[in-house]
Amino acid sequence: MHSYPYTITISSEKGGVGKTTLATNLAIYLKAMREDLPVTLFSFDNHFTIDKMFELQKRTENSPDIHALLMGQEASTVVQTGQYGVGFIRSSTELGDIHERFKGPMTLTRMLSESGISGIVIIDTRPDLNILTQNALYAADRVLIPVKDLPSLENCKNIFALFDQSGIDKKSLSLIPCLIDSRIKFDGIFRDQKTLLRAIAVNRGYRCLDTYISKSPKVESLNTNPDGKIYPILTHARGTEVHSQFMEISRDILRGLDATTETRACLYHTWLLEKEDSKKKQYVARLEGLTERCLICGGILAEHQADRNFYFETSDRVARGFLHGECVSTMLCSALYGLPEDDDTFAAAKALVRDKILRSVSLIFPTKQDTESILDYRQYSLAGAQLLQKNLDMPGFDGGVFNGIHDRLYLFLNEALAGYEGALREGGWISIYPVNPENPEVILQEESYKIIRRLQKQIAELLNQ
Repeated sequence: MHSYPYTITISSEKGGVGKTTLATNLAIYLKAMREDLPVTLFSFDNHFTIDKMFELQKRTENSPDIHALLMGQEASTVVQTGQYGVGFIRSSTELGDIHERFKGPMTLTRMLSESGISGIVIIDTRPDLNILTQNALYAADRVLIPVKDLPSLENCKNIFALFDQSGIDKKSLSLIPCLIDSRIKFDGIFRDQKTLLRAIAVNRGYRCLDTYISKSPKVESLNTNPDGKIYPILTHARGTEVHSQFMEISRDILRGLDATTETRACLYHTWLLEKEDSKKKQYVARLEGLTERCLICGGILAEHQADRNFYFETSDRVARGFLHGECVSTMLCSALYGLPEDDDTFAAAKALVRDKILRSVSLIFPTKQDTESILDYRQYSLAGAQLLQKNLDMPGFDGGVFNGIHDRLYLFLNEALAGYEGALREGGWISIYPVNPENPEVILQEESYKIIRRLQKQIAELLNQ
């Protein structure tokens, strides 16, 4: 059975609000309260607090870390079992090159959905909204945003705005007042820090947890002590307010986990499978719509599969299919140079034509100039840049006269663009694409076919100018 994690992201653009303390101790509390629940923790920040707190074995040069996971290494080889039974992934200072790989905001969601990690994943983020932080936010079933003062509360608007811009439900976002100094009191209804912060948050439409985390000298000493170690609140700060506060936060998280039937990672993986299934169906539909013959020579393509060097498609997609490479190069050589096939220079001219059309997209557009039919022939690069444009006479085409030079062209046009009562479909044109003869059907797969649709649209816009 496929496993999907319930993901919690700790995020704030303001530094010093207690993100890492919240992330690390929350992992320990969750594991202690439900021992059979896998809990995995990693950070996009580079302070290595997680490593110091959880690692059982000293890091070596080849120890896998978060960089390895983000570059595609299997999660099972990267997640380490650490102190207190918490799984963790070592931190890295080498995440600068990751940003290019993470151009899309859902890349991490996909990775988590395919990772096989189960239980709860907690992500500690950097104090900014870079692409990794955005990925962590979009992947989260719960986002906890620590706020300790008005500046940190002010920064929250950027996270909420990000969700608004992306059309993602903001129900997963929760503010949690942190590092609250109970000694600070105010006159009036907002008598202390937590009450003031919560009131401002609610007034702005932000959801805020009922509990909060107090500022505690005892807790602060757990990170700074003569031993140089980082101790957890669960084992070294029992009896403090913060201990009971983390208990309450953990209970809230577990209630949310139990109430979730499908996590974000699960939903995304289901969507990916449905999308992949849709792609396959569209690909099969494109295959089923292909002509069985080469429309230039009339030969059955299945009998000469090795010579399928080109794919053609009409502008209205009524006719689509593969063409023999020999037929295309012969047809275009005759049309472009007006040479019969028995001419002494024909072979050299055809080799030149073949070389060019194998590296470009050909456009064949029959049109009228005054009362005469002409062919607007163009070549484009795969990026859409026009490389060549020529207007070619088509003598005898309207009367159905074959002259030995344009025969292949006229047959192709009539087969591909045939309309009502023998006339061509008005405004129709044909684009011809080079393909790999060993596997020509690849051009009909999703990513390759996107290029065709983009070029078709670009060509249509140019012809309508």
